[in-house]
Amino acid sequence: MQSQSTFSLSFWVNATRAKNNQVSVYGRITVNGKRANISLKRKVVLSEWDSNKGKARGNKQESRLLNRYLDLVKNRIYEAHDELVKEKVFICAQSIKARFLGEDNEEYSLLTLVDYHNTQMSESLSYGTLKNYFTTQKYIKLFLTKKRKTQDVYLSQLTFRFLVDFEKFLRSHVPEDHQKKMENNTVMKHIQRLRKMVTLAYKMEWIDKDPFIKFKPTYIKNEREFLREDELQDIIEKEFEIERLNLVKDLFIFSCYTGLSYIDVMNLNEDNIAIGIDGGRWIITNRQKTHNKVKIPILSIAEELIKKYKGHIKANKTKTLFPNISNQKLNAYLKEIADVCGLKKSLTFHMARHTFATTVTLSNGVPIETVSKLLGHSKIATTQIYARVIERKVSQDIGLLKAKLNIKKSTMKKIN
Repeated sequence: MQSQSTFSLSFWVNATRAKNNQVSVYGRITVNGKRANISLKRKVVLSEWDSNKGKARGNKQESRLLNRYLDLVKNRIYEAHDELVKEKVFICAQSIKARFLGEDNEEYSLLTLVDYHNTQMSESLSYGTLKNYFTTQKYIKLFLTKKRKTQDVYLSQLTFRFLVDFEKFLRSHVPEDHQKKMENNTVMKHIQRLRKMVTLAYKMEWIDKDPFIKFKPTYIKNEREFLREDELQDIIEKEFEIERLNLVKDLFIFSCYTGLSYIDVMNLNEDNIAIGIDGGRWIITNRQKTHNKVKIPILSIAEELIKKYKGHIKANKTKTLFPNISNQKLNAYLKEIADVCGLKKSLTFHMARHTFATTVTLSNGVPIETVSKLLGHSKIATTQIYARVIERKVSQDIGLLKAKLNIKKSTMKKIN
């Protein structure tokens, strides 16, 4: 409990900085081993300071006045501590010091909010999501220093104009590691993360109004890329002489037939394999991104891959179903695989999840409600984008059929 935290107060002087044999007097607040020093704006002759008792020696008027002031400070600091305990707020050396100095109502800054959010969410957000927040934090700092010519701003300074300027900065910024500007949806993702943090500040009453009320994000709906059945089969049938490419191919194919994301595949172990309601083997795990539980019947090709890597020396070391490989390397090797297989698409590991949703399940008549469950989506609306992809593919195929039929029809007319 917070009220059981260790709290102490002492007074001391900095003897190393004596000037004309006089030293400054400080108060030291200690809570759970963490200290906060307060300059009391008082001086004392070094020889007249009692370090053991933490007060001035003797009965001189100067000593009596100083000791009386130290008693007043002591009483006020203890009152500050008691007030914080009654308010049931977080107590630390700095919060007691702030209450004593009357600074605990100080206005919060934007970067203080960002730091607070990232610290508080470090346990509830996945590493990948948290890493994205750190990237947004980096761009906020760049915007402040380059465009606002400042290190920080108060939350009260967040206005609609601030948001518009930040969006404009993101759209025009050229990262140093490459020369490509951010796409629209990437910019909106950074804005979205800032919005979540500002909403947190609003709920915590750190700001009086939400600057995002009038701000409308504009997302561009991008087509989800996936592999057609023939493209998927080309990769399945391709054998590589290089072991790392075969491993990457197998991991990709496994994801195509389970719908699991990169991190969820890497985390799989024997405990995630269980007997399902149909008596067959199922994968039962929690998605790291959303923590939603997914239960996936293991299709034959996925089962073969699990057996293939059973007992693999690298998998045994990590106690996982498959040898671990970084997402960066995996996607780099997938580019090699795409080149060898003659694929024009930009092959990424996440495309396997899209392929599972479209080519493997929806295209083969699996109901969208079932696909949504297999993907671990919280809302079926998230899954419906894949259904739209399938509808568009049907439309394209029918368009080609119509064209062929029209050619045949015109040919028949010529013959007749």
